[in-house]
Amino acid sequence: MLRQLRSDLREQADRIRAAILQRFFKTGPGEYAEGDKFLGLTVPQLRALAKRYRGLPLRDIATLLRSPIHEERLLALLLLVQAYRVGDTDEQRRIYELYLRSTKFINNWDLVDCSAEHIVGAWCSGGCLSRKGPQNAPETGAATLTKLARSRSLWERRIAIMATFHFIKRGEFAPTLRIARLLLRDEHDLIHKAVGWMLREIGKRDLAVEEAFLRRHYRRMPRTMLRYAIERFPERKRQRYLRRPV
Repeated sequence: MLRQLRSDLREQADRIRAAILQRFFKTGPGEYAEGDKFLGLTVPQLRALAKRYRGLPLRDIATLLRSPIHEERLLALLLLVQAYRVGDTDEQRRIYELYLRSTKFINNWDLVDCSAEHIVGAWCSGGCLSRKGPQNAPETGAATLTKLARSRSLWERRIAIMATFHFIKRGEFAPTLRIARLLLRDEHDLIHKAVGWMLREIGKRDLAVEEAFLRRHYRRMPRTMLRYAIERFPERKRQRYLRRPV
């Protein structure tokens, strides 16, 4: 089944699109996705393949996730998200633990953004806060997200903030605000964008909560983070934030 899936992927490969994607996703020397390889498939093509191969064994998905090919890793994550949604608690735990063991392969913003909220965020929300981790050791969602946010890995830090999108969609904003505080001084642009985006998502649902956070922290926020957070504000209000020293 895995062999056929890989064959189907390569049948849809597009060299011209692959070259464009390698530039878009910053795969050059010294860039954040240095050396990543692309086949040139679109996300809709990958989603269609994920539906076709629904039920692929977890061991095969794990193999796919370790691939040097970007689209194979993205497809693996789409398959994991599908499996998580329909799995029982034991299956969800296996998927969550595989995900956290595999973060070095979840190494671009699209890979994080399509999966973190649906697996890490979902596991860390609700009842997970009192679940037991491997070998019956206590593990809380808050502790997991904090550990990820303090990681030296850019992608684990992005997973931490993007996982909180799951909470935001449930009207729970405290996890996002806590992780945002931990990442206020992060040096990477991809973290600035993700934090600002999540603050903006809070503002769509409760503007008072977002503005309370901004009033307290905007002076320390990187410019890109602030711009993303206030993107939907009326122009006069945006300019008031942007004119003040930050």
